[in-house]
Amino acid sequence: MSARLCILTPDPGDFAFDSRWREVVERNAAPLRSAGMTIEERSWTTADDLGDFDLVMPLLVWGYVRAYPRWIERIAAWEQAGVRLQNPASVLRWNADKSYLGVLEGKGAPVVPAFYPARLTLEAMEEAAAAFGTDRLVAKPRISHSAWQTIRWSPGDGLDEGPTGPAIVQPYLPAIETDGELSLIWFGGEYSHSVRKVPQPGDFRVQPEYDGIITACVPEADEMEAARTILAAVEEDLLYARVDLSRGLDGEPVLIELELIEPDLYLGYDPAKGARLAAAVAQCLDENPPQLD
Repeated sequence: MSARLCILTPDPGDFAFDSRWREVVERNAAPLRSAGMTIEERSWTTADDLGDFDLVMPLLVWGYVRAYPRWIERIAAWEQAGVRLQNPASVLRWNADKSYLGVLEGKGAPVVPAFYPARLTLEAMEEAAAAFGTDRLVAKPRISHSAWQTIRWSPGDGLDEGPTGPAIVQPYLPAIETDGELSLIWFGGEYSHSVRKVPQPGDFRVQPEYDGIITACVPEADEMEAARTILAAVEEDLLYARVDLSRGLDGEPVLIELELIEPDLYLGYDPAKGARLAAAVAQCLDENPPQLD
């Protein structure tokens, strides 16, 4: 009997439901179906009947950041029901709050330095600017994705459209404008492929929602080393991971985000077309993984 898998999708009541997630879920599902697996979809907000699935992946829970308490409740309920989650429930909890960056930094991972104010104020921004030695900063909610409530700030700017709750403040990295952001995708602890995302001229947001320019690429040696160091700092086994890097103020690669909940895996740019994802899932299920060329 083929494995029965579930991919969790956005809340129909959240504006993420009207985004591009449908095309992304199809790209994720295609290599799994080709490997003989059955794929079903459930909204994460209403998925109560997950115990019969061989594996549940929260790959498309876009928008959970706007219902964070419910997200934590759902994880606990799935865990109590014995739902087999990958990535595991522990990861789905800690990776949702960007304070994890400070934890990884404490374990030796190269991370963009950060302040974590309980509320964003001009005083907090000025304090961060002095500590970082730069007057160009980025602020975002500690629980956020896809540049939601993310602002670029310099002295004299206001805080409109910025975080309304607990925030993370970091130095703005000028390399984002030129070299962009590098995303390295890993399946089952093995490197798969990479893309580089460059913002539109004058912008700093690299996501497809903001028309970021995305191309397949080959990481530099120091970028690969940084990614390996970052992943080595994670104690749990990961089915999938996306390591988002940029060049820091000193020119060295640093972690912007470690995406372990609902990353776009950019399988459309993967030379193997997701075959490594299917192999990692099969291995997770203790099946015979398909052979890769």
